[in-house]
Amino acid sequence: MGTVIQFAGPLPTPRLDCFAMKLLKLLGLNGSRHKDRDPQAHMTWATKSLARSMSRTRVFLKKQIWIWPIIATVLLSVLAFGVRSAIEKTMKDNVRSQLTTLLSVEIAMLDNWFNTQMSNVTSAANSVAIRESVYELLASGESPLPATSKPIPALHQQLRKQLGPVMSAHSYVGYLVTDKTKRIISSSADDLIGKEIPEYDSFITRALQGEVSTCPPFPSVVPMKDEFGRVRTGVPTMFVCAPVRDASFEVVGTLALRIRPELEMTRILQLGQIGKSGETYAFDKNGLMVSNSRFDEQLILLGILPDEKNTQSILKVQLRDPLGNLEEGYRPKVRRAELPLTHTASAALTGVPGVDVTGYRDYRGIRVVGAWQWLPKYDLGVTTEIDYSEAYRPLMILQWTFWGLYALLGISAIAIFIFTIVVARLQREAQKASIEARQLGQYKLETKLGAGAMGVVYLGHHAMLRRPTAIKLLDVDKVNDASMQRFEREVQITCQLNHPNTVAIYDYGRTPEGVFYYAMEFLDGINLQAMVEQYGPQTEGRVIRILLQLCGSLFEAHSLGLVHRDIKPANLMLNRRGGESDVLKVLDFGLVKAVDEEKQANLTSHNSLTGTPLYMAPEAIQSPNSVDSRSDLYAVGAVGYFLLTGQPVFAATGLMELCQQHIDAIPVPPSMRLGKAVSPELETALLVCLEKSRSKRPATARDLAHLLLRCPTANDWTLEDADAWWGRHERGVTVAAQSAGSTVGSNLYSTQAPLAQTPFERTMISNDGE
Repeated sequence: MGTVIQFAGPLPTPRLDCFAMKLLKLLGLNGSRHKDRDPQAHMTWATKSLARSMSRTRVFLKKQIWIWPIIATVLLSVLAFGVRSAIEKTMKDNVRSQLTTLLSVEIAMLDNWFNTQMSNVTSAANSVAIRESVYELLASGESPLPATSKPIPALHQQLRKQLGPVMSAHSYVGYLVTDKTKRIISSSADDLIGKEIPEYDSFITRALQGEVSTCPPFPSVVPMKDEFGRVRTGVPTMFVCAPVRDASFEVVGTLALRIRPELEMTRILQLGQIGKSGETYAFDKNGLMVSNSRFDEQLILLGILPDEKNTQSILKVQLRDPLGNLEEGYRPKVRRAELPLTHTASAALTGVPGVDVTGYRDYRGIRVVGAWQWLPKYDLGVTTEIDYSEAYRPLMILQWTFWGLYALLGISAIAIFIFTIVVARLQREAQKASIEARQLGQYKLETKLGAGAMGVVYLGHHAMLRRPTAIKLLDVDKVNDASMQRFEREVQITCQLNHPNTVAIYDYGRTPEGVFYYAMEFLDGINLQAMVEQYGPQTEGRVIRILLQLCGSLFEAHSLGLVHRDIKPANLMLNRRGGESDVLKVLDFGLVKAVDEEKQANLTSHNSLTGTPLYMAPEAIQSPNSVDSRSDLYAVGAVGYFLLTGQPVFAATGLMELCQQHIDAIPVPPSMRLGKAVSPELETALLVCLEKSRSKRPATARDLAHLLLRCPTANDWTLEDADAWWGRHERGVTVAAQSAGSTVGSNLYSTQAPLAQTPFERTMISNDGE
């Protein structure tokens, strides 16, 4: 098709884009230098580029079936994200509501329980009989006693007897009575009588101030019986305490009743359990759990609790974040006491209630969600939690479902992709086999005439007509959607043309194996490029005769609104046809542009410099989309100049220099280039075609033909001259045609020898096909 230099739109590589921009800058195409020359010469093609991209995308999606599972995966991902977000938000709201409701219920139950305990101790402290006993104990201790002496045992027995019904009815396991100095004057534990216990100071002080108080559970400092009947220290202990007043309502002492928190309070908290992993527990200001966990057996296996008989978590588990999931085998690198408090404990100790439904690690390192609240009245905090995996199990199931669908779609895409590759490979093998069998539909392939960048041309015969035919087909190893469309488009455009100087198309189609081909008339002549290279400049009469035939072919194309865009000697072939010699055939309408159809698929890329630079009009360089029929006439003048002088209009050492010369350099008249006289009419006709401004060129190819007919040498080349020339050179023409490769098809698939003054010029007109 000729060299294609991309100026805008999709580019093969970023390097080419950079090169094109530099070229534009050097040529002055992006400045104001040429604005007055061509108002359409601008580089803004975003809308057309977008339309072209969308068109290519549709073709790609139509052909690449394996891409659909990927598209489905993307759409499913968007859907999954939306659905998951909506469900996750709803579930979080529900979990938050459940946690806060459960925590509120638990706190209300605890508050009610504490109030009941305080009411019980208040009733006991206000009992007349109990107060009388306390008074007697206080009175008996007013006189100095030896350090080893004890209060009168009878008074203790009397008080114990009076407190017995209260303790029995409400499951209290002990009592103690203190005086105003916080000295214990009576107790269910004889070892405590006469002592001051610092651990009891907080609740006794508050009672002495006239307030009924409780204390959070703490380990006993004196030996006591635990729930298993063992006497030991460290037994979970909790007291509810009330002031004892005299007749004048003055506080004279305190009465405290001992509660077993591992039974009473734990039982209440363990009612607040959601599912299999939910639990509610209490903790003190040091982050020590003051109720039993429901996971005691698990805590033993994790090493948080000692592996001892009847061991319990109350007062033995600190709410520390292990920084990893202990159930999954993680073990912290430091001692537990050095670990930070859990999110629940640290947040609750600030005194601000809260809820976290995004997830955090609990004291086992397991991700949970929970709600918490600090109760300053009782000096403890309460939290309720549930494992994240259980709280969001429906969401997890939904997520697993989507992941399963992703996997299936991924496997489907891979399977379809592999299947596509296998089918494509089999199809290519079938295509090659069809070509190797030398049978293409009704055509029998005989001789390979030539091959180019993307295709090959064979000499063949129709099975019935037995007529020599040039059969052109795409290379099965290089075929793609773009080349297939371009190939088919070239055939469809060329089929619209009926002029005898335009190559005739007989047939086109696609074999069952998918090989696209078309059949055209077989030409066994020589193209003008090879003719000038082999035989030198041509006479004026012959040049005029050739140009007149070229004008006839182009006039038909231009009348149909088609612009060739790649008129050059290699695309023009002289032949013997119908008993006449020097019959010109115009080849390669693959770059043709339908100027009256904005929506037609221009597969040579919008806004690209398309054609051969040696014969390219200035506007084709500056504004490729603005080319029209007069751009072809510029190339006709350049071809005539080449035929007459044996040299191109401009010679350059680089592409940018050549393009710049086409834009603003004045051509050297053919007579000066040849060093001999040329008829003024012919020289004028050629130079008029080479005008920079289109308005100064002939309006139509027929107008140019009229100018050529006015030349005095227009009739110098007769049919007899042509016959004589072909008679002398027919053998040389055949050899030249064979050495040049395919001389029967589009230059897109030929390897014809280009005109070459320098290695650069050979590169300029090399046939790269795209």
